[in-house]
Amino acid sequence: MFIADYSAKNIYDEMFSSEGYPRKSYDFVKTKMESLGGIELVKRSGSAERALMSLGITFTLYGDGGEQERIMPFDVIPRIVPSEEWVSLEKGLKQRIQALNLFLTDIYGEGKILKDKIIPRDMIESSSGYLKQCIGLKPPKDIWIHITGTDLVRDGAGAFHVLEDNLRCPSGVSYVLENREVMKRTFPELFEKLNIRQVYDYPYHLRSMLENLTDAVDPVIAVWTPGVYNSAYYEHSFLAQKMGVYLVEGSDLIVENHKVFMKTTKGLRKVDVIYRRIDDTFMDQSSFRPDSLLGVKGIFEAFKRGNVALANAPGTGVADDKVIYSYVPKIIKYYLGEEPIIPNVPTYLCSEGPDLQFVLDNIHNLVVKAANGAGGYGMIIGPKSTKQEQEDFKELIKADPRNYIAQPVLNLSTVPTLIADKIESRHVDLRPFILYGKDIYVMPGGLTRVALRKGSLVVNSSQGGGSKDTWVLG
Repeated sequence: MFIADYSAKNIYDEMFSSEGYPRKSYDFVKTKMESLGGIELVKRSGSAERALMSLGITFTLYGDGGEQERIMPFDVIPRIVPSEEWVSLEKGLKQRIQALNLFLTDIYGEGKILKDKIIPRDMIESSSGYLKQCIGLKPPKDIWIHITGTDLVRDGAGAFHVLEDNLRCPSGVSYVLENREVMKRTFPELFEKLNIRQVYDYPYHLRSMLENLTDAVDPVIAVWTPGVYNSAYYEHSFLAQKMGVYLVEGSDLIVENHKVFMKTTKGLRKVDVIYRRIDDTFMDQSSFRPDSLLGVKGIFEAFKRGNVALANAPGTGVADDKVIYSYVPKIIKYYLGEEPIIPNVPTYLCSEGPDLQFVLDNIHNLVVKAANGAGGYGMIIGPKSTKQEQEDFKELIKADPRNYIAQPVLNLSTVPTLIADKIESRHVDLRPFILYGKDIYVMPGGLTRVALRKGSLVVNSSQGGGSKDTWVLG
């Protein structure tokens, strides 16, 4: 079934070499799935989809037709990362998070990297993620970035690159955990045979990391959600349940004497740690946006006084600005004295004259992104766009060059994917999740997102993407 119908020529494929031979890590999986046959594989895929539907794993898609609640599409052919590759990725992810945390401490503190002109000051101060209210702030244990989802891609030669950092409210880990449970039910024989590293203990590591942020004995921990209409609400409630902590909205919290309390049927209860899934500027009407309907007045001041811990700390958004992303190799070198273990994708800054002209002249061959865009929005893929779309996007760039970066179109690696009753090649990325507490924990694997539309390079669920279970072999 695989050999007869599958082709991955001129692209790095996770399962097959360029000569068409299965990679060593996939030997048993390929043999097993071929032995099942197409009919049985489709049957098991249907069972997996029904299992996910019964679990209610949904996200909310916002578009012209209004809000639509959807099940995240799931493909049963796993993405496998060999252990020797994972060792290097894990080291590189830890290196990156350490450097970015030092960067945030510095720019909101002494500003040495700015004084030494490694990064232009105006690049920092013009970032929408940079919060002047955080200047002089010292978060608990000097940690700013507690939960990270770093997007990785392979290029045509098979080398991993960091595509972008997600340091504010990274989502998707609930899909990782639920996908794994469904795969164990769907292919128990694979899990019996292969030494696949576990991910089920992520909620334990997450709770331990949150507990590390306070000296309180038996701390009260809450996950702060914007509410049921948020696209990731399922994940918020899922993680709160798995950790055995409270799920709260802004209306459930109140600040008195610069301390945060949760309203309960038995009165107010002090909250020690909050894992917030709400954007920085919506969290406190008295410090940020006064029109926010989601915030809690005074919570930022309570945080500044050390009376409550917030994960991630406010102000981290400046470090996942796509313009600041281009400086991360210099940030790593500056703070750690090391070369990046995982390189960036080559990036052009439209705020720089020569880069701007190059981007305008070559937009038909580039991917251009808004500095703070997300979900596959605010971007153009040159080779997939029309002449008119390119001209329109040029005007956006010229009107606000600081807000745009450009990168070459990477021919993302592929993984065999079950499409209807056939196996076809589809592009993927990988989002590992990193927790920074007493130690740095990297979940072995992460969320493999797959572009289900043929030829598409956009893997986001909001753009028709799905997911796969990611296996790191021990």
